[in-house]
Amino acid sequence: MAFPQPKPQPPQLPQHLLRTINCQQGAVRAVRFNVDGNYLLSCGSDKSLKLWSVGRGTLLKTYSGHGYEVLDADGSYDNSQLCSCSSDKTVILWDVATGQVTRKLRGHAGKVNCVQFNEEATVILSGSIDGTVRCWDTKSRRNEPIQVLDEARDSISSLKVSQHELLTGSVDGRVRRYDLRMGQYTGHKMKGYKLDCCLSSKDTHVLSCSEDGHVYCWDLVEGSLSLKLPVGKAVVQSLSFHPTETCLLTAMEGRVQVWGAQPEEPEEPQDDTLVSQSG
Repeated sequence: MAFPQPKPQPPQLPQHLLRTINCQQGAVRAVRFNVDGNYLLSCGSDKSLKLWSVGRGTLLKTYSGHGYEVLDADGSYDNSQLCSCSSDKTVILWDVATGQVTRKLRGHAGKVNCVQFNEEATVILSGSIDGTVRCWDTKSRRNEPIQVLDEARDSISSLKVSQHELLTGSVDGRVRRYDLRMGQYTGHKMKGYKLDCCLSSKDTHVLSCSEDGHVYCWDLVEGSLSLKLPVGKAVVQSLSFHPTETCLLTAMEGRVQVWGAQPEEPEEPQDDTLVSQSG
């Protein structure tokens, strides 16, 4: 006798609020997981960048060096370095443990909206309101970028590095794809508003910020709305999905919210050794 195969369980979505972190750095302009999802970065309108433990919600380090509000940040693959960008037109490379500025990179003609390391953290890529993406060598001491991508007709609003490819989004309505090895690129037109969005860890859903206080979660295959997550009564400024687990970060006003698929149970204390040796 043949038994029917059990139906596959639909992927879980993060809809339980686990904790709220009052960042105390003005409005949080962006929130980002680090590479393994144990830490988060919050970018403040008070010019600061802060590193937090996700599991405890405790502040580990504050990074001060920008002259105006911080708009985006990224952590290196080995957790030893951070990069951040700001309305002050600069990109900063930080040493995680000491909190010191390693490099301050100048060259953009306007505020820098987005920043990311390549996979090896040998290059920082930054996108600006000036319409360019600049590529900075993290190993050398040269102050000018190693490459400038200037095909966009308007502000660069987002960028994403994946293996040897770079995807950029621009206010000119186009997404451009660059091969970082060959220097080639293609582009296609995409109309819509600039909203922070991300894929779930298993690439089953796309999640988007909203001005109505919700995060919208869409099924990528069916195109249907799977979840409308009520975050609060203000604009959801930024979000970030955990690299492997069902965990979501959202930023609203001066707070970061951590969301999970299940209510949290008490856990053993986590080992925050990343920067604890330096205070």
